[in-house]
This record gives sequence, structure tokens and C-alpha cells, in this order.
Amino acid sequence: MSRRAFAVASLAALVASSEAAAQGAARRPRAVREMRGMWLATVANRDWPSVTGLSPAQQRAELLALLDRAVERRLNTVVFQVRPTADALWPSPYEPWSQYLTGVQGRHPGWDPLGTAVREAHARGLELHAWFNPLRIANHADLTQLVPSHPARRHPDWVVTYGGRMYYDPGLPEVRDFVHDAMLDAVRKYPVDAVHFDDYFYPYPVPGQSFDDDAAYDTHGGDFADRADWRRDNIDRLVRDMAARIKKVRPGTRFGISPFGVWRNADTDPRGSDTQAFQSYDELYADSRKWVREKWVDYICPQLYWHIGHEAADYATLVPWWASVVRGTGTQLYVGEALYKAGRAGQPQAWQNPAELSRHLTLAKRHAEVRGHVFFAATEVAVDDTGAMARVVADHYTGPALPPR
Repeated sequence: MSRRAFAVASLAALVASSEAAAQGAARRPRAVREMRGMWLATVANRDWPSVTGLSPAQQRAELLALLDRAVERRLNTVVFQVRPTADALWPSPYEPWSQYLTGVQGRHPGWDPLGTAVREAHARGLELHAWFNPLRIANHADLTQLVPSHPARRHPDWVVTYGGRMYYDPGLPEVRDFVHDAMLDAVRKYPVDAVHFDDYFYPYPVPGQSFDDDAAYDTHGGDFADRADWRRDNIDRLVRDMAARIKKVRPGTRFGISPFGVWRNADTDPRGSDTQAFQSYDELYADSRKWVREKWVDYICPQLYWHIGHEAADYATLVPWWASVVRGTGTQLYVGEALYKAGRAGQPQAWQNPAELSRHLTLAKRHAEVRGHVFFAATEVAVDDTGAMARVVADHYTGPALPPR
């Protein structure tokens, strides 16, 4: 065979091989991409560690067992609460070690939980979203219970006591700058896949009490028609500036928020949902719809903790409403699911059916904007004594899935 003939034959074989490979790839199903997450709460030792004061080896073993359980359930993301109450689950120069590790605020636990969680999650093919509570200082009202070096003790003018708890005042620019710095320290140090805020902004209302931010309002609220608009602007700044700073500190790390599931009711605002429920826009000063429309967040994960058919806040009403909010924005929509309610005494009858959560995922599939679900919380994912999570896995998670891009 001549060199020319050999070259032509070789090229033809290469083309045929490439075409066969392409046809084979076309026949193979594309990898499923959807959020399959769980919240792993550390405040008050909700999910981890099981009690304070365990040895580093015991704490680590419990944490790894929860990560392994997430993999067994074919989840792909863990939302790990690393700043539960103005403290830290990593060596932070801004805030003390969390008391939920050792039982004593500020005491070194002997290891680095966040660093370990990021490394071990990634080794298992899981994303690790670092979950921060921006403004909660403590679930009590006694400054002297905080370590002497705590920022709240050094800046008591930053603190508002309300409902028997302490909060940073988001109306102070220096507070917003500080909490951004404290949270971004973790983003700078660790390759977390996302930063995650929960639903706590201004605190949930306590009957008969008022959040005393008079001094901050007198100083900084002059450009606003009323205090409510000023408070919403404070939270908008907290969110918008955090988004911008994440992109500077670690480009590619996403920013997501899991707000209360009702923005506003339609009888209050025609843009709201057909619900009769607590309104986070008016009560928590959290304009979650704006955060999506302004593209400040990469994903929104509303806590739709109601069953299908709920009279005041029907899951079947809220899923399409949130789908309409994200449509065309590029912000991804995940649905926060109340696994903790399944089979629990005192919950409505719908939750006594182990199939209720599976029905949620079936309904959500009708809406292309829904890119997955996050389950509250890790203990119920791991133990699943009601069988609700097993039903979700059997019905919807028969194979693995990659997180959304």
C-alpha cells in the first residue's frame, strides 16, 4: 500500500471511530444534574456534634458518618452550619470557637471541623456549602456569658436584646462590615462550594416587644420614608455586599439563601403568592424576591415547610409562585423540604403519610425552574425512623446526580 493510500485509509478509520464514539455518547444518558442536599445544623447541637465535649476523634467520626449517610441516600450536597451564633467552627481571628463543640465558648476543640468537612465532603463527591447565621449573637440575653474577647462585649452598642436573645443591629454599617469580614474569613481559607444564609435576618416577631434600633435609625434612617423601608435596605445591603465580596475573595464560590417560604401574600401585594401566611417581607424585612430579581444570589432555596393542601400556605401554590420569581433571572431554585415533620406527633394528618415528601418532589418536577431539593435536616436523613426519606430515595433518587452547575 502506498503512503497516500495508507494515509487515506487511516483517516477514514479515524473518522469512522470518531463517528461511532459520538453515536455511543449520544445513546448514553446525560448525567442528571439536580440539587440533592441536606442541612447539617450545629446550633444547640441539633444535628452535630450529638453532645458537647466529645473528643476530637468522636466528633470527627460523627461528622464523617453523616457525610457517609448523605452519600448512601444519593445526595450530593451538605449545607454545614459553621457560624451558628456569632462564633466559629474553624480557627477564626474574628470570633471565638463555638460552645457547641466543647461546651465552653472560645475553647479550642483540638481539630478544625470546617477544614475537615470540606476535605472529606469533596473526597466523597459532595459539595460543601458553608452555612452562616449573619446576625444572631446568642440564644440568651447575658453579655457576661460571652468570652471577654467577644466582639459583642467589645462593642455593646452593636447589640440589641430582643425576646431573650441577642442580635447584632444590621442598621449599623460597622456591624455589616464586621459580619462580612467574619464570614469571609472562612471563604478565604477553605474551598467551600457556596456560602449559605438561612431565614434569620431581623428576628421573628415576639408579641409585646419591639426591636430597639432607635439610635441606628436616628443616625442612618433619614433618607427613608419609614423604618420598615430602612430595615429592608439594611438587609438588602447585607445581601448585595456579601455577594460582591464573595466574588472578589473566591471567584466561582456561589451564594445562596434559604428564606422563609412566603414573601408576601397576594391580598397585601398583587405580586405575592395566593397564601394567607406570615410575610417575611413585612416581618423579617427580607425582600427575597428582590434578591432574585436583582441577581444578587446564585440560588434561592425557600423553606416550603407546608404540606400539599395546607389551607394558609399550600405547597402546591408556592412552588409555581417561586418558579415564576426565578424565571429568566439565572438564579437557580431549590426547594427546602421539612423532612423533620414527617411522621411527627402534632403535625397535620398529611405529614403522617410517609409518601408526603415524595409527592412534593413529584409535583415540583412539573416546573422546569425547580433544580432540586434540600432536606431539613441531617439527623432525619440519617435516622429516618418514619421511612419518609427512604421513600424519596426509592421514588426519585434511584441513581446518582451531579449538583447543578
